[in-house]
Amino acid sequence: MATIEDVAKLAGLSRTTVSRVINDQPYVTEEKKKRIIHAMKDLGYVPNSSARRLRSQRTETIAVLLPRVTNPFFGHLIESLEKEASKSGYQVIVCQTHDKKQKEIDYLQLLKTKQVDGIVMASLTNDWEDVEPYLTSGPIVLCNEYMPINGVSMIHIDHRQAAYESTVHLIHQGCKHLAYASGGHKTYLASERKAGFLVALAEYDLPFEMGMEIDWALDVSDGQKVFQFLKENHPHVDGIFTGSDEVAAGIIYAASQSNWTIPNDLAVIGFDNQMLSLLMVPAVTTVEQPIEEMAAKTVEVLVRKMSDKRSCQNSCFIYPYQLIIRDSTKRHSVSSSAQL
Repeated sequence: MATIEDVAKLAGLSRTTVSRVINDQPYVTEEKKKRIIHAMKDLGYVPNSSARRLRSQRTETIAVLLPRVTNPFFGHLIESLEKEASKSGYQVIVCQTHDKKQKEIDYLQLLKTKQVDGIVMASLTNDWEDVEPYLTSGPIVLCNEYMPINGVSMIHIDHRQAAYESTVHLIHQGCKHLAYASGGHKTYLASERKAGFLVALAEYDLPFEMGMEIDWALDVSDGQKVFQFLKENHPHVDGIFTGSDEVAAGIIYAASQSNWTIPNDLAVIGFDNQMLSLLMVPAVTTVEQPIEEMAAKTVEVLVRKMSDKRSCQNSCFIYPYQLIIRDSTKRHSVSSSAQL
């Protein structure tokens, strides 16, 4: 196995010069760099990255905290973050919290123990005052999740406005008895979505009927249970904002098994524009987030902070979303003149 001494000998340079090139240090001419790189290729020499990271006191690793990777939104986000991070020489580790406060704190300890250089939080389970102290150990950036605080950079869409626009769309389709389904996690993002939903109802003088909020729906299976619950307890429901394409798909499937017509009996809106939303029959009306753009900005901000904490101001980047209207809400019997 080739050593750094072998590289130095073949290049006709000192071991110190070779070490400078390997560790990307200054004061080495381009001509010498080329000789060293050529010698490394000829010998098949691979630098010890662990030792290099130890010397620089950097891990070249980013941790991404999220609830569950099986959610296609987070899977897409992880893929996008990893691609962007690799461009800057960083690797990504995925930390699933399963919405458990202690697991989230345990992963934040990776920053305190210098096992990662920075953290992306795509979800937030603890109160911010329990997370904030970890900022003294390294940079943290919020992506997707957000809250009205200072001292941290956030990248997200306007979830309140997205929920409001989605709900108004249901109302314009003639829906008057609207249900609201969420995962029940008491985060700022979740509260913003619900606020947007309620603002739309109030604007059109529609009540939020007791029992029409479901706060335990996370996936397709839960979506099926949501439909059964509404069918048995609120059969007059005619529209639902789910905040999840998976839940929307489950509702649509269960409704079809009960001979309910989507959207005329029940109009359904999802969230995130997952592939599942397009494959369902009928296809699901949904809100699309610009995941690639958000991931690119997240990595850009985090890398800047990891390189020089003093040079990077904390900022909030709000990206545009798109309400994609498909057949799960298109009530062909509702004319524009009949809209509220």
